[in-house]
Amino acid sequence: MTTATAASGQALAELLDFVRELDTRFLGAEFGTTRPEDVTDGRLFVLHALQAALGSQLDADPERPVFRRITAPNMKVLGDNPDALYFGAYVRPDRSYRIRGNVAGATFTSFSQEVGTADGGYSRQTVNVVRDSDLHLDAGGNFEFVLGAQRRPGHWFPLHPQAGLINTRHFFEREHPAASDPALHIPLTIECLDAEPTPPARMDDATLAARMRRVVNYVRGMTFDVPPFPRGPQPGWVSTVPNRFNPPADPAASTGWANMDAVYALAPYALQPDEALVIEGRFPRCRFANVVLFTRFLQTYDHVNRQVSLNRRQTRLAADGSFRMVLAHRDPGVPNWLDTEGRTQGRLFWRFLLPEEPLQPLRTRVLPLADVARLDD
Repeated sequence: MTTATAASGQALAELLDFVRELDTRFLGAEFGTTRPEDVTDGRLFVLHALQAALGSQLDADPERPVFRRITAPNMKVLGDNPDALYFGAYVRPDRSYRIRGNVAGATFTSFSQEVGTADGGYSRQTVNVVRDSDLHLDAGGNFEFVLGAQRRPGHWFPLHPQAGLINTRHFFEREHPAASDPALHIPLTIECLDAEPTPPARMDDATLAARMRRVVNYVRGMTFDVPPFPRGPQPGWVSTVPNRFNPPADPAASTGWANMDAVYALAPYALQPDEALVIEGRFPRCRFANVVLFTRFLQTYDHVNRQVSLNRRQTRLAADGSFRMVLAHRDPGVPNWLDTEGRTQGRLFWRFLLPEEPLQPLRTRVLPLADVARLDD
């Protein structure tokens, strides 16, 4: 290693050591990963997290930001959503940025700011949400606005003094998951209004080293910095009892990466091969709602090839407007089957976006799989 590349060489060694530590420690008993299938899921999660980190951190430049996908079917992190696309762009709180785009038919669009992310770290808080209802859309769904510390003419919104990342949400209720549609395009650009007009300097050794350490920070925030479930206190909307939901509730205001316009409910499930979990309820009046299946690492199951989530458009309702969903390892021959992929354990996660009325309880019961088809007899 020459002196000219000493910093990046050291940072690369730290990155490789960190990956080894993930495999030996994070994917071990200390973090509750003991079942062979969990180790496999964990390694896949680590690889997805590394891909997300490399894609977002190596070229992050708040002077010349670009909106990049945060999650995708091959990059499942931060509790991805089959019915949504998420983008992120790194910013500086002392700059101003013009954002242009189109809602592209989304059921809901928002822009939020994440605090604590300037060095690639895990968001400590979600703040200053700009919703589609704030965007002054034209007849074609186009919008333009400015984020900055100083007020500017036109459509301006404040940039938080500790903001490090602009996080976007684009929710869709379609027959097929939006996140896995390669033809779905969200027109979205961001421009720093204070940047120097000259090209950036060529990346040097020190800058590359700093970017690689951002990669480590990004992955660490999703792994070692997250207490193993269900250790420690949990939000009220998180149930630790298998097959039973707590009442849905808002995420805490101090939560990072959370959708502050949503109400959540999460519960673990545990099913034998000949059992089914029946979930009954009613969708509230709201902008968006869905349920998804997660591994213990908050990665969705295979929504490209299987029915592992249901939004309102995909859900068949009863005559009275209620629904009945069935979680099972095999098709029970009734509507609204959620496919476990044969996983005897996992998590069920609900999102209700901007509900306009109180949410009714999600009722659950475990039945023999053979009895499910006779429920309406």
